[in-house]
Amino acid sequence: MKKSTGIIVFLLLFVFAKAQNKYWVSFTDKANVTFDPFNYFDERTIQQRLAQNIPLFDSLDFPANDSYLKAVRSIVDSCSWPSRWLNGIAVYGGPEEIERVASLAFVKDVTTMNSSAICTFDKAENLLERLDKNSLALLKYQTERLQGSAFIKQGIDGKGLRIAVFDVGFRNADKHPAFSHLRKEKRIIATYDFVKRNQNVYKGHWHGTATLSCIAGKIDSINIGLATGAEILLARTENLLTEQYSEEENWLAAAEWADKQGVNIISSSLGYTFTRYFNTQMDGKTSLVARAASIAAAKGILVVNSAGNEGTNNWQFLVTPADVDSVLTVGGSEPEKDCHINFSSYGPNSVGKLKPNVIASGRVVAAISNKLAVVSGTSFSAPMVAGFAACAWQTNRRLSNMQLFDAIEKSSHLYPYYDYAHGFGIPQAGWFLASNKERVVEPTFDFVIINHDIKVILREEYSYPETESALGYKARRNFYYKIENANGTIIKYFVLLAESKEMLHLISDDFQQGEILTVHFEGYTKSLDVQEFK
Repeated sequence: MKKSTGIIVFLLLFVFAKAQNKYWVSFTDKANVTFDPFNYFDERTIQQRLAQNIPLFDSLDFPANDSYLKAVRSIVDSCSWPSRWLNGIAVYGGPEEIERVASLAFVKDVTTMNSSAICTFDKAENLLERLDKNSLALLKYQTERLQGSAFIKQGIDGKGLRIAVFDVGFRNADKHPAFSHLRKEKRIIATYDFVKRNQNVYKGHWHGTATLSCIAGKIDSINIGLATGAEILLARTENLLTEQYSEEENWLAAAEWADKQGVNIISSSLGYTFTRYFNTQMDGKTSLVARAASIAAAKGILVVNSAGNEGTNNWQFLVTPADVDSVLTVGGSEPEKDCHINFSSYGPNSVGKLKPNVIASGRVVAAISNKLAVVSGTSFSAPMVAGFAACAWQTNRRLSNMQLFDAIEKSSHLYPYYDYAHGFGIPQAGWFLASNKERVVEPTFDFVIINHDIKVILREEYSYPETESALGYKARRNFYYKIENANGTIIKYFVLLAESKEMLHLISDDFQQGEILTVHFEGYTKSLDVQEFK
């Protein structure tokens, strides 16, 4: 009898659980809501908005009407975080409860939210508790490829900037020696666990510890990341082994929390894909987290997000919120090849916006648990660029977030060349420190057109890689080219190893009307309208 009762209870609970779906409830207005930005926001938030001519009395910032929230909570089974930016709240409820909610006069609409779950962690390979020669070289490379030593020599370390890190957990970050300088100077300003709803974020997975180290970590005199002087906010927004829809809500709540506390930069190595969206929905507008990131950017925050690690699976496409036009999306590069690393997601977004915007090393040395290890993923490329961005912003605090966004693209090593694997390339610190931002680059190749043949020929001094080392010329040897249609959409793009004098031999008859060939090699970019020679 007891066994039967137990089975019945289990079945009832199962049926109840299946009946409870998740919904987003949007309100019609914010009637009778009072809001004082000077009492609500940190002084830094107020100053940042005034500096960028962003209104302080924007209705987006007003809280949701408390009476609306109470009415909804009295009907449904449970609720998540209310959002001032999206003027609504996520709820769990059965069909009858949701019908009652939808009938409320102040409810604009109710939409179904997916809640599927998958495992989502980048794999880490622990090499040695003490770094070997190759790992030490990688540790130095990951900042130096961004020309980090140029910032360091000028004493630029992100001081005065406040960075929020969103991740799955920051296990042992309160003890790891890579952050002793942050703890000593009390520069971890605030923490919050949006999963468990408390302030203890130093648990869960080591992933957040690793991303934090790529922003502001330091071991002895060697930087792991570049923003070692910045102030930090830590937000746990992810469950340990799953990605559920609630984590997008947590991301939104964390963004509003960070905005309230005067954050300048959000670094997010999180993303959502095929478990709840089609790739056509990676349009920068559809997902909840995309809308949250868009508003954060509109509030003067530089949002930096990883492109995703989907390059070698069936999805291949970037993740959301990396699809947002105003989010600085970071892909991964292969340190040994200095170009796209195979697992890094490809752009553009589903409406053709350039993604990723830039790239950085997709394999780094980072702090995990109580040691250093080599880890791989765009999860670590993005915080490397977030730390870089803090230093770049420190060089000119008059820049708005979107002016900084544009400047980071222009600083990158391939600019003005771009494609859907590399964006504009790897940001360079030297560009921000130079008085003259204009690049003057001598040609490194020539287009040679003979009848219908189009050839790209390297200039003499770049034509013999086997002798260049002896001459003291450090060549990367990556030769980039792409073909765009008349609308500016990239049809094809390639990276070749420059091992011969004649790098390309194309036939003009193979090109369609309006198609443009663009080539980049060793800092020099040139385009050719093939129609002129047909």
